[in-house]
Amino acid sequence: MARGKFQSRVGTVISDKMDKTVIVDVIQIKKHKRYQKSIKRNSKFIAHDESGQCRVGDKVLILEGRPYSKTKRWKVSKILEQVSPVEAEVLEVEAASSDN
Repeated sequence: MARGKFQSRVGTVISDKMDKTVIVDVIQIKKHKRYQKSIKRNSKFIAHDESGQCRVGDKVLILEGRPYSKTKRWKVSKILEQVSPVEAEVLEVEAASSDN
């Protein structure tokens, strides 16, 4: 990583239960070097959401930044797609049922 450059990722918000904090799931699809098969990798990032506007299911752009806490190293830069309130409720119910 070059000096002065910040990494960015696009992902989906999977949890917004904390104050000014969201958990973002980033999916990376890469090809295997030898077999050329697609490999899907999931990564979870804890990001700082100053305005608190992110909801479960929103597609967001996160940027690498200074440490905000012990685990937060990313900041929500922009909300790319917002989910309607009805869809957000359905996603939360599905997430709660899958946890049990």
